[in-house]
Amino acid sequence: MEIWTLLLFIPACFALNMAPGPNNLLALNNARRYGFRIALLAGFGRLAAFCVMIALAASGLAVVLYTSEILFLAIKICGALYLLWMAYNLWRSDVSPVSDDVRNLSITGLMKQEFALAAGNPKAILIFTAFLPQFVDVAKNVTEQFSLLGATFLVLEIVAIAMYAVIGLYLRQWFSKPKLVKRFNRACASFLALSGGNLLLSRQ
Repeated sequence: MEIWTLLLFIPACFALNMAPGPNNLLALNNARRYGFRIALLAGFGRLAAFCVMIALAASGLAVVLYTSEILFLAIKICGALYLLWMAYNLWRSDVSPVSDDVRNLSITGLMKQEFALAAGNPKAILIFTAFLPQFVDVAKNVTEQFSLLGATFLVLEIVAIAMYAVIGLYLRQWFSKPKLVKRFNRACASFLALSGGNLLLSRQ
């Protein structure tokens, strides 16, 4: 792969990594509740989902999935319902001190949340079936190029998780009062619900 191609890919890809979305919102909220390290570890759940998508895209199976309207619709509906379920739980959640959140912490559970959000988002499939292939030269080894682009995407995704986690740490200082925390939770729940509704109504 030409170096200039990679230099074009990195900023365009990072813009996608940093775009506000359910997973990045989850990283922000996890950092606010549990700290930077936990939010970063939980983020590896979404990386696992993206690894699967990259492997599927490299083998061509993701294109088959994308062109299959029934499978694509099923993923979209499941992803939207999961977003709405998370929004409902977050809206009704009790406000508890950070110390209580840490005692009730389940890293595995947080990683599963990240994985489910990423895997249930059909727009993520489009990144690997429509965006990444634009930077692949079919005259050269496609698998190697896709592997490099996929690895670069994952590294940039880790950076994005870390940046949102840092923002979450600052929010922890601002939302020290239970009333403010409840408002923040409901704002996040509203965003998740809107994302779920938008996913259900979207044609792609």
